Amino acid sequence: MLSQAMVTLRCTQKLLRRLGVEPRSAGMPTTVLGDWYGTLIVARPAHLVLSVSEVTLLPVVFAAAPLSGLVPRFRDAVGGVLRALRVADDALDREMLEMADVTVSATSNRRVLGSMNDFLRMLTYELEMGPSLPGASLRLPEAPCGPIGMESPRRATVRAFAG
Repeated sequence: MLSQAMVTLRCTQKLLRRLGVEPRSAGMPTTVLGDWYGTLIVARPAHLVLSVSEVTLLPVVFAAAPLSGLVPRFRDAVGGVLRALRVADDALDREMLEMADVTVSATSNRRVLGSMNDFLRMLTYELEMGPSLPGASLRLPEAPCGPIGMESPRRATVRAFAG
């Protein structure tokens, strides 16, 4: 029987291995931003996770440790970025409610993985400059992305929640 998850965190093999979980079957997402893709970034002084929305390519960066609390930190990080983007409170509350049940599965969309690799290169530069993780999560979405018509993930996300 398939899980009735409302959103799926689709992890790279590196992150799945580190989490020590088997990918599960996933249902259709009910969130505005669709499923999310996540990968582990081995960095100093702390390991990080880069997650990217399948729909708008919105990138969100957060601490990986401790891995046992990764899913709640993922939801909190997404909520924090959406608040910073000034998504309306009622829309933000609905999205967070839809993200209450998260299934962990494997990646399946090469378009998102390609954009994730672009964000990883940008994030390397961001981290060298010493910004905070929330700051990086707010600067990365300004970059235009080919898969969404050279629009920025920030603009695509704001538009998705506007209607």
